[in-house]
Amino acid sequence: MAIGERIHFIRNLRGMTQKLLGVAVGFPEKSADVRMAQYETGNRTPKADLTQKLANVLDVSPMALDVPNIDSYLGLMHTLFALEDIYGLKIGEIDGEVCLRLDKSNISGYRNLFDMFTSWQEQAAKLQSGEITKEQYDQWRYNYPKFDNKSGFVKVLSIDFNIDD
Repeated sequence: MAIGERIHFIRNLRGMTQKLLGVAVGFPEKSADVRMAQYETGNRTPKADLTQKLANVLDVSPMALDVPNIDSYLGLMHTLFALEDIYGLKIGEIDGEVCLRLDKSNISGYRNLFDMFTSWQEQAAKLQSGEITKEQYDQWRYNYPKFDNKSGFVKVLSIDFNIDD
């Protein structure tokens, strides 16, 4: 899914109009909806600073908007091939089912991905059991790793203390 489609998808998930989102990121009210339509249809591609503003307004990570191009099965396959090359993702079979697995021979990569996948699986299990809502699950996914306490990527707030003598 291209960035414009992700913006459209998450904007609709948030119940926002194109005009409301456009105004929220700083476009003039008269042209806000037209500008957003241009980004959502792919006629324009947002630069990094606009992607960051959109992410802030939509309450997601910029990475949730700027995803690889997986608009076709071929695009998805090439994305998976890249994941194999970069992260050691492997294809295999378990009990007659095709599965993707992590390569244990790459110890550091395996450990990082294992921890992330484990966190994802735990959240998916909570959704399936009814412990969390779909909205809470989506909030976790679209802001990853902000709310994850297992991946090691959790942001820690810095507090600056000013002590007057």
